[in-house]
Amino acid sequence: VAMQESFPRQYSIDHLRVRVYPDRTACGQAAAAFAGEHIRSVLGERDDCAVAFAAAPSQAEFLDALAAQIGIDWDRVISYQIDEYIGIDDDDPRRLYNWMQRHLYSKARPGVIHVMDPLADDPQAETLRYAALLKHRPLDICCQGIGQSGHLAYNDPHVANFQDMRAVKVVEIDQTSREQQVTDGTVDRVEDAIGQAYTLTLPTLLRAPVQSVVCPGKVKAPSVHRTLTKPLGVKWPAT
Repeated sequence: VAMQESFPRQYSIDHLRVRVYPDRTACGQAAAAFAGEHIRSVLGERDDCAVAFAAAPSQAEFLDALAAQIGIDWDRVISYQIDEYIGIDDDDPRRLYNWMQRHLYSKARPGVIHVMDPLADDPQAETLRYAALLKHRPLDICCQGIGQSGHLAYNDPHVANFQDMRAVKVVEIDQTSREQQVTDGTVDRVEDAIGQAYTLTLPTLLRAPVQSVVCPGKVKAPSVHRTLTKPLGVKWPAT
């Protein structure tokens, strides 16, 4: 008779704490408790709390649970996007801001939401505008996932740079991440995948003193394994 597994399973990999939960709901609730604790802690010490959120199906259970957390004064939360598609209409359901609107903003209502403009006349100028916001109010917490290419935000291997001097940049999305748009249900065919995005760079993401990385499901299990076992390098940016 197989012994019943106990959860959460906990590991330490270098300085990273890894916790494994039995299902997506339990994972999301645990991550929400962790992030919620830190948001409340920052709000107890200063006037506001700046949080970056990833917009992806892997984050749905986490964001649902975070919106239900008790004691977060959302009026004092500043929300940043970690990435956004370029060249799609404001009301396009594929737009990552609109995904966040459905899964968090309509429920928790942060006091300030800094939005990337997918239709900016000058995308490079838009990266500078968004970078200025981050410089004025840096991140306290970064809530993100890991992509199937090992990306954090849209720092795919071919554009990832651990010493990037930019805070925000325009990138071409690689083939693996275009295929992930199909897996995630963003588009029906890889031929229809969105090809360009804004992304916070790796130094910007990792400058946040608190990191919450949620990566549930069998499809993402290889991403977690590679992150924890591969050597540090941009061939697998999440390392």
